[in-house]
Amino acid sequence: MEAGTVKDDPQIKGATTTGIGIRTVARAKAINQTMQSKPVLILVVSLVLTLVGCGEVFFQESQPIPNKIWEQGSNISFEVSVTDTMTGYDFYIDLRNEASYPFANVYMFVTTTFPSGKNARDTVECFLADKTGRWLGKGLGDVLDNHILFKENVRFPSTGTYQFEFEQGMRKEALPSILDLGISLEKHKRR
Repeated sequence: MEAGTVKDDPQIKGATTTGIGIRTVARAKAINQTMQSKPVLILVVSLVLTLVGCGEVFFQESQPIPNKIWEQGSNISFEVSVTDTMTGYDFYIDLRNEASYPFANVYMFVTTTFPSGKNARDTVECFLADKTGRWLGKGLGDVLDNHILFKENVRFPSTGTYQFEFEQGMRKEALPSILDLGISLEKHKRR
């Protein structure tokens, strides 16, 4: 191969090297541009995968726990206005806790008040850690977000306002390190 100078290449000016060097410089620039765009590409792909994995959210709300201590008798309520009785929803309990929470689970009593005024009460055990003590929630540092499936493919029997009231049901009267409690109703997605 015949040696040439960079000056002969209209894209690269001001340097002198062999023709082999020109290809190396051009290749290095292409690799550099690809490397700079990788973080953006990774971010976009992650965002798309996250959105594809989530159901369509119909209702989502959370309430902070005062002083990060959930006291017995300090019930948390949510009101949901329902106009669609045909769609099935997945009902999630969203609980944020600190890693200093002293238990692997939390028991709750969930009272549902229907638009008609009738009540239904459920006892729910939410697992926050596995048998080895490893936290199941996701998060950074010592704050863990738990998105726990409570009921799957629920259809509301009538339109109107539903109230969901949560009461902590542990034997201990004050649960430390509970940051907030919420609910999410997402359109049912087949698993």
